[in-house]
Amino acid sequence: MKPSLNCSAKPSRPNPCAIWRCIIASFVRTNFKIRVPNVRVIDADGKMLGVMATRDAQRMAEDQGLDLVEISPNVEPPVCKIMDFGKFRYEESMKKKQAKKNQARQQIKEIKFHATVDENDLQIKTRRIHEFLAEGDKVKVTLQYRGRENAHKELGMEVIERVIKACEEQAVVEQSPKILGRVLGCLLAPRPAGKADKPKPPPPPRPAIPPQA
Repeated sequence: MKPSLNCSAKPSRPNPCAIWRCIIASFVRTNFKIRVPNVRVIDADGKMLGVMATRDAQRMAEDQGLDLVEISPNVEPPVCKIMDFGKFRYEESMKKKQAKKNQARQQIKEIKFHATVDENDLQIKTRRIHEFLAEGDKVKVTLQYRGRENAHKELGMEVIERVIKACEEQAVVEQSPKILGRVLGCLLAPRPAGKADKPKPPPPPRPAIPPQA
């Protein structure tokens, strides 16, 4: 099923701004492939020129070294825009490639702690988390209980809560702390740039600690 290109709320008087925000499909009619007798034309600067004979619109675009592109075919008459279609397609392709590149660039790093971590090691690893976040990466914070530490899981939770507190200005908690077996973990993501801080929610409830056998 082909996506609809009709972005005009009122077919009789299409909105040029709304039309220009339309997503131009991979297959559109351009130049002399547009065979209807009349079209409504938007010039290269976005100004509505009104309805004119298709041949006149094609000639106008050709005289400017540009293309006549049908951007809203489902209205009467169809709406066309004068533009450099090759340049438009190239820029759209580059935007998609850059978006994919940025998405692939983000990684999930992991920083491991222990319940009995000393203060110096805690500060060093917390600074490393800040560095990862500044680079745009997410950080998986994990803490593994060893031996007798399993009987005092609240110590590990205190460590994780300290880390979250230290990073709260730079990160958002994408996954709240959870205990899976002997591992306690959470996931931090970079805080969106320019996003206003919201009122701080109450701290997440501590995971239920299973009774010892």
